[in-house]
Amino acid sequence: MTKLFKILAEGLSEVLFPKVCVCCGRENTQKHRQICSFCLQERFEDANPGNELSSGDTLLPEGVLAQHALWQFDKGGDLQDLLHLLKYERLTTVGIDLGRELGKRVHKHPFLSRTVKEAPQAVILPVPLHYLKFRYRGFNQAFKIAKGFQEAWPDIPLCDIKSVVRRKNTRTQTGFSLEKRLQNIEDAFRVKVPSVVDKKLIIIIDDVFTTGATTFELAQTVRASGAESVVVLTVAQA
Repeated sequence: MTKLFKILAEGLSEVLFPKVCVCCGRENTQKHRQICSFCLQERFEDANPGNELSSGDTLLPEGVLAQHALWQFDKGGDLQDLLHLLKYERLTTVGIDLGRELGKRVHKHPFLSRTVKEAPQAVILPVPLHYLKFRYRGFNQAFKIAKGFQEAWPDIPLCDIKSVVRRKNTRTQTGFSLEKRLQNIEDAFRVKVPSVVDKKLIIIIDDVFTTGATTFELAQTVRASGAESVVVLTVAQA
């Protein structure tokens, strides 16, 4: 009787309060997901048409094999709204959805897929959040994206948040010049457990790639602690 009541209650709830996509507002038939299939596959502009590994004149530091983003950032648009829902409204399942889609993209990308699959050892590293910001926000948005990414790559472990940390509580990078960004982020990270990154491919995950100041500083830090190589993956490219 209890099971029947639960089924009826769930059915009534779907009729009275249909689950909708947080992006387009249309009914969403994907269970346990906040973003519908159409928005994930068709709504946003590809940041890497033709499967380019980096955009524009981005110069990759030594040891960084690739920098790749899902979509082009749309200031004031739907993608920015999604990222704000994740970061400021604590709708963390949005991060899972975005990360899962990023993981699927890597599976389809010839170079990235081969690089990840052929690596003797790999680890997923979300860009760490300083503990003060973590305490204020309650979560790390990059970690949520990384969790979704891991759903598409379940054999790759997720780096423990205590192994690689952000030791410098940096100011927001928004509006900074490249030089100011580099100064702001310098020596911001620390590898507390070098064995976690030693001789491994490090897959750095973040929400938005702008100048690369943050992700490349993190890449330099893990490389100095013995990482073999690095791939930088983000949801958006600004």
